Amino acid sequence: MNKNFDVRETRDATVREMALMAALPGQVAHAQQSSAAFSGILKDINPAAVTTRAALAHLPVTRKHELLERQQTSRISLAGDVFGGFSAVGFGAAMPRVFASPGPIYEPEGAAKDYWRMARAIYAAGFRPGELIHNCFSYHFVPAGSMMESGAHALGCTVFPGGTGQTEQQVQSMAQLQPAGYIGTPSFLKIIMDKALEMGVALPSVKKAMFGGEAFPPSLRDWFSERGIAGYQCYATADLGLIAYETEAREGLVIDEGVIVEIVRPGTGDPVADGEVGEVVVTTLNPDYPLIRFGTGDLSAVLAGPCPTGRTNIRIKGWMGRADQTTKIRGMFVHPGQVDEIIKRFPEVVRARLVVTGEMANDTMTLKVETACSGPDSLLAKIGEAIRDVTKLRAQVELVLPGSLPNDGQVIEDARSYK
Repeated sequence: MNKNFDVRETRDATVREMALMAALPGQVAHAQQSSAAFSGILKDINPAAVTTRAALAHLPVTRKHELLERQQTSRISLAGDVFGGFSAVGFGAAMPRVFASPGPIYEPEGAAKDYWRMARAIYAAGFRPGELIHNCFSYHFVPAGSMMESGAHALGCTVFPGGTGQTEQQVQSMAQLQPAGYIGTPSFLKIIMDKALEMGVALPSVKKAMFGGEAFPPSLRDWFSERGIAGYQCYATADLGLIAYETEAREGLVIDEGVIVEIVRPGTGDPVADGEVGEVVVTTLNPDYPLIRFGTGDLSAVLAGPCPTGRTNIRIKGWMGRADQTTKIRGMFVHPGQVDEIIKRFPEVVRARLVVTGEMANDTMTLKVETACSGPDSLLAKIGEAIRDVTKLRAQVELVLPGSLPNDGQVIEDARSYK
């Protein structure tokens, strides 16, 4: 049986990169022309020049809070665009459904088959055409249920729309319908299985699962494995659809074929070196919702080499925390972008980490700076001045050797006591 969803997964990495870069200028131009928001965001950009990742890195990053702010501003007028000008399609046949995420942020669902591109991840989790899937993602307000259902249908599977809650009924349905597997959060499947044990009901057909929406640690993976269920995780958002998915190799997540992923230093749009933890920024090739350099706010890092399964796309480690580390210090907000502004003034500085210690209202800021500079006194004083200039706060400066700071994506570490 074919282990890959399609031939694109195993194509030469150079061929894939050429195809993505060939499609990029057209998507940037489309976003400018069809999205009122990106018409403004990208107004000074020549799409024809955006043909490399280096050129893409010069475009501004749009983050979720900015999308929400534009939507909120637009909603003030009854004639305003509920999508804040980001959608390239309007109500009608081109947009069968609209969903809402916390904020609320409204997301369109286009009419394309497998609009969210979830079939690839479902296939990698072991599901095959002709099977029944018990889908326990929510069908209410948020797009998760529809994302998975549309992907399952594109794969040729039948779906039972279990949704969330009603645990006893979930057990009864699984026992009677005998689905091949489950899609939903790992915690809810554990609840269902615990309830089935309590009810004395066996669920022998459930042999595989695809999880999303929350962490799936190795301990929980092993718990399911001991009960005969092979669980795999996917990484998707309501804005972008599928971003990456786990394979049977269980070595990171493979990037989807329909997106361009960058890892950038938190608070900036600057790509970091492979292996360094940073914020996941995604450019989607979706024509209906053409998000260009959309900052997910999630932290991850690129893994070296291709997936052992033969899939050749870039791999990331998976979800490693949140990138928004804005912290209030002595009544002032300090954010990662300010730390980046400080270190950019000093070419001899490799990386920096702002550590806040002490107690609230009696805290201390220390900027730990990686540098090989041999003249520390002058550099310490200059960096201290830059900190005061940018943040309006005083801080200690500590010089450390390159490679000394943890590779965890943290630019601001809040180590204060909150007792």
